[in-house]
Amino acid sequence: MHTTALVLFSGGQDSTTCLAHALARYRRVETVAFDYRQRHRIELESRLNVLRELRANFPQWSAKLGEDHVLDLAVLGEVSDTSLTRDTAFKMEASGLPNTFVPGRNLLFMTLAAALAYRRGLQVLVTGVCETDFSGYPDCRDDTMKALQLALSLGMDQRFLIETPLMWIDKAQTWEMARTLGEQSGQLNGGQTLIDLIVEHTHTCYLGDRRQRHAWGYGCGTCPACELRAKGYEGFANETRQRT
Repeated sequence: MHTTALVLFSGGQDSTTCLAHALARYRRVETVAFDYRQRHRIELESRLNVLRELRANFPQWSAKLGEDHVLDLAVLGEVSDTSLTRDTAFKMEASGLPNTFVPGRNLLFMTLAAALAYRRGLQVLVTGVCETDFSGYPDCRDDTMKALQLALSLGMDQRFLIETPLMWIDKAQTWEMARTLGEQSGQLNGGQTLIDLIVEHTHTCYLGDRRQRHAWGYGCGTCPACELRAKGYEGFANETRQRT
């Protein structure tokens, strides 16, 4: 039986939902982020605000929420020529992938997370990758995660479980999952509280814009990450209105 987890936590909508998922399931949960000199490094600050607000608003989860870790992965920024690590415009490449794809990013993230989990005695790696609302990144696919789970378990001689709660749902369903998790937390008005927390404190925008406030949160509103988040929130809000 799995009782401990390490969540790859960037401070965005997806990873915050994954953190709530882990806190609802496991007795001890730790978090890890990676500083790879990303243009939207403000997420490294936003994630601390999210952790603070989760502890303050969800005391049942706060008791389970353990140490937070940030790993320096500057080498990834050095070898990557992408719009997430360079001041270049977003575009599609000849390969058919957007230039927001950072080659090897999730492979490195998962390997380092597993090494940290090994040292910390954590059994489950939780990540927000998905195949539904994504840009075709090959390192977000279910097959990649299954292969990594096997390779990491064999290479470290410890059976890791890689959990991907968002793999088969879209962004609107991710918002709905967050509300459901909040409702099930035991906290009064927990569903809306978690939604409000995600809107106000998480960060998704690739340009690191925290000046413009929208119904779905802060961001430039035009980068691929903002467009996806906005579309998902609109779908979630429409579904909510139809129920009431």
